[in-house]
Amino acid sequence: MTKAKDIAALRNETGAGVMDCKEALIKANGNKEKALEILKTMGKDKAKKRQDQMTKQGLIEAYVHKGSRIGAIVEVACETDFVARTLDFKKLAHNIAMQVASMDAKDVKELLSQPFIFDEKKTIGDLIEEVTAKTGEKCEIKRFERFEVGE
Repeated sequence: MTKAKDIAALRNETGAGVMDCKEALIKANGNKEKALEILKTMGKDKAKKRQDQMTKQGLIEAYVHKGSRIGAIVEVACETDFVARTLDFKKLAHNIAMQVASMDAKDVKELLSQPFIFDEKKTIGDLIEEVTAKTGEKCEIKRFERFEVGE
């Protein structure tokens, strides 16, 4: 039997919905590691279902590295302004701006496949899928630009 404390712990760790956490723990027979993998798969499935949705809301995030010699600006989009105002979405945009400043991707496709600077087990594409699964809305990088003094 799945315990409420196990569901709550998994929810706190992943940010996934209560029912998704419960379903994952049931499918994994209470094994937390297997439940995490199931949630990851569920998130990818949700992201695939949202691929055709229009993303006309979002935000622009700027990041300037210490010393003010390198900076980046990104446009990250989602379906509604409600999601654009969430902490998860704002954090995603900030992390992408930091990634652009530090890794100098040439285009969105290259950026999506780059290992995330704070967790090399994840790609930027994985981060976007996680936020899509958590918010229930399609999230995407529309455009970005990197600036460096002297270039």
